Amino acid sequence: MADFNLVVLYVNDAQASSTFYQTLLGCPVAQSSPKFVVLPLGSGVMLGLWQRDAVVPPSVAEAGSSEISWAAANEEAVRATFEAWTSRGVRIAQPPTAMPFGHTFVALDPDGHRLRVLATAA
Repeated sequence: MADFNLVVLYVNDAQASSTFYQTLLGCPVAQSSPKFVVLPLGSGVMLGLWQRDAVVPPSVAEAGSSEISWAAANEEAVRATFEAWTSRGVRIAQPPTAMPFGHTFVALDPDGHRLRVLATAA
């Protein structure tokens, strides 16, 4: 089996979403065309931003029906990331919350994709 290396989000504007993620994550663009942009997420995994009107075959899924999750070291790291993202004007769907699986918050990108930061329970 091939190695997992790419998560693709269907977005309304690939270039605007690219700017959002570059600012949010502090990462450079690895590959870009007018309607598809790739950014590195770390550990060899990439984030693809594919402009919805160019997706083949067309997708009927709506943004927010799934999420991308980042691991945080602990509750303090979750809170620090929350504060950094909110200071950049990122929309928040769930503020830092203790859940059965750990301490977490959920943010939204410009298209409504869910971005979870999570410190798993010990």
